[in-house]
Amino acid sequence: MSHKKWIVRDADKNKASEISEKFNIDPFVAYLMVSRGIVSDVEVSMFLSDNCFLTSPLDFADMDEAVFAVGEAIDVGDKICIYGDYDCDGVTSTALLFDFLRNEGADVMYYIPFRLDEGYGLNNDAVDKLCAQGVNLIVTVDNGITAFDEAEHIYELGMRLVVTDHHRLSGDRLPRAEAVVNPHRSDNNLKFADYCGVGVAFKLACAMYDGDTDDLRQRYLDLVAIGTVADMVPLKDENRNFVRLGLEQINKNPRPAIRSFMMRNGEKQYTSTDITFQLCPKINAVGRMDDAKDAVEFLLSDSVDGAEVLYSRLIEENTKRQEEEQRVIDEIREIIAKNPKLVSDRVIVLAGKNFHTGIIGIVAAKVLGIYGKPAFVISVSDDGTAHGSARSIEGFDIFDAVSACAENLIQFGGHPMAAGVTLYTDRIDDFRKAINAYARKNFPVMPHGEIVIDCKVSPHYLTENLVDNVASLEPFGTDNPQPVFGVMNLRLLGITPLKDNKHIRLELEKKGKRIRVVKFGTSPDDFPYRPGDILNLAVKVSKNFYNGKNYVSVQAVDIRLASADDEKYFSEKEKYETYRITGKGDSTLYPDRDTCVLVYKFLKKNGGWSYDLDELYFRLCQRVTYGALMYAIKAFVQCKLIKYNKTITLSDTDGKVDLENCEILKTLKGRLRLG
Repeated sequence: MSHKKWIVRDADKNKASEISEKFNIDPFVAYLMVSRGIVSDVEVSMFLSDNCFLTSPLDFADMDEAVFAVGEAIDVGDKICIYGDYDCDGVTSTALLFDFLRNEGADVMYYIPFRLDEGYGLNNDAVDKLCAQGVNLIVTVDNGITAFDEAEHIYELGMRLVVTDHHRLSGDRLPRAEAVVNPHRSDNNLKFADYCGVGVAFKLACAMYDGDTDDLRQRYLDLVAIGTVADMVPLKDENRNFVRLGLEQINKNPRPAIRSFMMRNGEKQYTSTDITFQLCPKINAVGRMDDAKDAVEFLLSDSVDGAEVLYSRLIEENTKRQEEEQRVIDEIREIIAKNPKLVSDRVIVLAGKNFHTGIIGIVAAKVLGIYGKPAFVISVSDDGTAHGSARSIEGFDIFDAVSACAENLIQFGGHPMAAGVTLYTDRIDDFRKAINAYARKNFPVMPHGEIVIDCKVSPHYLTENLVDNVASLEPFGTDNPQPVFGVMNLRLLGITPLKDNKHIRLELEKKGKRIRVVKFGTSPDDFPYRPGDILNLAVKVSKNFYNGKNYVSVQAVDIRLASADDEKYFSEKEKYETYRITGKGDSTLYPDRDTCVLVYKFLKKNGGWSYDLDELYFRLCQRVTYGALMYAIKAFVQCKLIKYNKTITLSDTDGKVDLENCEILKTLKGRLRLG
């Protein structure tokens, strides 16, 4: 995995102490709140309050018009279609509004486009089908805000449209519709705008309902909570209330679908983290791999037995998704092995034949995680077109980058952290060159990944009491993540493989205190540390119930040698990459004889090197610069002292090698104008 910079939050301890005393909360929790910017009395009260107030839906512009249009359709018996999306937010939105209108007596159906054939949002072929089925009114959920042409087509066919969506507007332009309900409209009367699609759909239901809205909360806030955490909108203000109340409903009175999920995952108090990582991926998987209708029907199940059948289907599709994802990852590894220069670019662009387009975004995220660079994964079709998905790092707006390369694309879309592109296959290389030229021009220093650590703690503090105190910050999600703690200077005692070598458990010690830490997704063979190493760990803590007993689970988010110096690493690596791009550098890039001897002796002592070169650097960084190490390795390869293909193996050689006459070092020396 790419090396990330650790950022340790800071907080005003006096302010934390004041909040702790005034609100009678644990001092440590108060410190965490202050470090997250929750400092005023109003902010603290709202954050801690059990009174989850929900704002008026009429604060949305066009909400009255939406209520009238849908209500009129119900009254006259018009057929209504809820037009959704295939991701978890879209699925929960569809299920919620369909069920609500059905209970209101509407003649209602729903439609979700098929990802692989139709793509996202309204399309004219689907509109034509709905017209043929007698639909009079289309109500979008989680889409529609930029469907300008499709909206016109709806009215040409004699149908009407209501748009509910949470995505950003295209300037101030709105599609033709009876009403457009969107939290990002400038004429809203909202204090908070970061709703997801299901949040907006729920607001429409609340506006239409004549009874006590507490009834709607009990019926639907579980769906709102699931869609909200899945869509990674900020968990603050009303979103926080949605999720808190929704989780309460999930745990107290789960609908049949949720009960079937719980039957497979154990009886416990379910948190937002459980929903995010255990349920949402399975709902998403159906839309990625097949027809999202099964996910909607799962959520709408009126019996546990019926839900159980559909939940098995979700699990099956998620397994297929995982298998397909692994197949594409394996192919990408082969592509990189054949052309390692692809991952040397500032923006990584990888293309392969007929990758499943439902999972290329996930794979792009994994490439980003490994290399720490913005990454595109592109699926090349047999018809000469290609479809790609991108993921980026904070600080590099991938949508802006793609927009700057629009001449190479058929179409594109996205936001700062993710984007999708369609292009002709023969333009992929041009696109790769263009987006990297953009990166070089606009980002002399590329942003790098970060891990935010809430505070440093001793291993003695990793207790049930800590977990219980931190739970008051729930629910966790975007803008309120589960706390990450830094535990420093631990001696590694042992490594135990778990679950077919897919994960590891570490035994560590500091000042007589031993702890066990799990690192998921890392095999023993890929773990670059050994017993005796002194390590720093970034960890999350939780409480698990097993064999009738609670115990603290410590999960490693990141691990590094205690001697690692972030500032030195990023500075030296940037200097190395700048030289490769611009040819400008200094003597610190050149590995002199002493450096080469040091590196080679280390490799010889360790029988080569089986891990990432950055990890080799951290072993030697006290005596070697990043650039000098990289060029020493290149020189060893050129002089046939070693072989390098993801791992370093020593070559059989008896004779002495004159490295100073190695072509790569002679060239480097000349360019740097060293004597």
